[in-house]
Amino acid sequence: MPKYTPFKTVDLPDRTWPDQVITKAPIWCSVDLRDGNQALAIPMSVQDKLEMFDLLVEIGFKEIEVGFPSASQIDFDFVRRLVEEKRIPDDVYVQVLTQAREPLIRRTFESVQGAPNAIIHLYNSTSPLQRKITFNLGKEEIKQIAVDGARLVKSLLPMLEGTNVRFEYSPESFSDTETEYALDVCEAVMDVWEPTPDNKIILNLPDTVEWVPAHKHADQIEWFCRNMKYRDLAIISVHTHNDRGTGVAACEMGVMAGAERVEGTLFGNGERTGNLDIVTVALNRMADGVDSGLDLHDIPRLRQVYERCTRMTVPPRHPYAGELVFTAFSGSHQDAIKKGMDQRNDDADAPWRVPYLHIDPRDIGRTYESIVRINSQSGKGGVAYVMSRDYGFEMPKSMHPEMGALVNRIADEWGRELTTTEIYEAFNREYLQINRPIEVKKITFDYMDDENRSLTCKTILSYDGTEHAAGGIGNGPISAFAHALESQGWRDFRLTDFHEHAIGEGVDTDAVAYVQIEIEGTGRKFWGAGIDANIDRAGTKALVSAYNRAHSDR
Repeated sequence: MPKYTPFKTVDLPDRTWPDQVITKAPIWCSVDLRDGNQALAIPMSVQDKLEMFDLLVEIGFKEIEVGFPSASQIDFDFVRRLVEEKRIPDDVYVQVLTQAREPLIRRTFESVQGAPNAIIHLYNSTSPLQRKITFNLGKEEIKQIAVDGARLVKSLLPMLEGTNVRFEYSPESFSDTETEYALDVCEAVMDVWEPTPDNKIILNLPDTVEWVPAHKHADQIEWFCRNMKYRDLAIISVHTHNDRGTGVAACEMGVMAGAERVEGTLFGNGERTGNLDIVTVALNRMADGVDSGLDLHDIPRLRQVYERCTRMTVPPRHPYAGELVFTAFSGSHQDAIKKGMDQRNDDADAPWRVPYLHIDPRDIGRTYESIVRINSQSGKGGVAYVMSRDYGFEMPKSMHPEMGALVNRIADEWGRELTTTEIYEAFNREYLQINRPIEVKKITFDYMDDENRSLTCKTILSYDGTEHAAGGIGNGPISAFAHALESQGWRDFRLTDFHEHAIGEGVDTDAVAYVQIEIEGTGRKFWGAGIDANIDRAGTKALVSAYNRAHSDR
């Protein structure tokens, strides 16, 4: 398409960043209160900002861009309130952004007077589009704007006596600026500010609009780092956006390419498609076994505060934080997850090996309660997992397809997801409460005084509404009851499987039994289930359940 052409970047055939491994977390800088706020239809109030600031401090951010104090009275008042109410911890730097324009720089310095620590963040646009369309200025004139701004910032430093001050410079739209020119401007600013190894300059290289693919952005970062005159005097920072949908990848590749610092917002809120999503990048580090340095153990709470303050919502498929990201609808996924969970032990630090879940949801405040949800696409494993997890029924594996088909049929008919309660109710109706054609009115078992310890069964049954007395002898309660049915001419089946277990713990727990029968001459098999405080009666209830399901005309 002639309208669009690939964006030109640096030539770096000997790139080394693809072989790098991120082994430690970068320096994190939250820009939620600036980039994230300016992108809101209804900007945060001062009270919202205070709540968000406190949350960011609690999470562990040591650098927080608190606003653009020269751009609005609300931003200025918010910064002053942080300072005057002594809300800024001694180990936290508040960062304030300003364009390289004299009135704005002066106003910015006024806003942070009295702060314990401050980063003065100066920027101006450097890209060809900005130079030509916005400013109609040449390269030298644009560089002079940066230099003049840097000189003014340095001259105003006495205004912040008693404050630990650091300087940051951003060539706005770095990724679509000629990389050689961006370096030239940055080094001109460094010459003015004269950083030292103990007080380094922060050079923030913003991917203000994501023009280039993530790997090309990494090439730009590596080229920049390799060609700097004073690399040891600078902290290289990346600030990616998400216009191409690869903001996280561009950031991570940028760190591999040499960046030591990352700017972004908690859940990626920002102009257009958003800023870098810091939660995702930080939890990616955790998933790689690297300490992120941020406290993200309670993602639901972070999401709650974020949504309340910004009036934005975290999408249901958002990595880590979305409502559905630890949820499986697919039957094969559900089965694999159940098997993985079953093999986990109680050691929270044991290596995580569960199919389809790349981290343990509990590590970020999520739970297993919503991992498996059931709709018409779900499989037998998911239904079995819900019945086990929520109700304690450990159905035999060969029973799973039968129960799964039942639930899928209901979900198909209703055209929606089923709740766990609805799944249990279906099980209850189909297996536990089915009482036709046979309903047991009374049943007793007695051991016979013989060497086989045989049992006699005496029972009163209702068959299609008519009561019958029956009895039988067997080597166990189910066998004796089956012979009682045979005495009435109702036994057209053979027992093919039997399982039982307790539900819950303690002496007052119920027993559940599962019986499978095969109808003679047909090959058709049916499972039944029964619950009773007495394990013998639970078994006979399960046999009746299977019989009734086989002979039901429903």
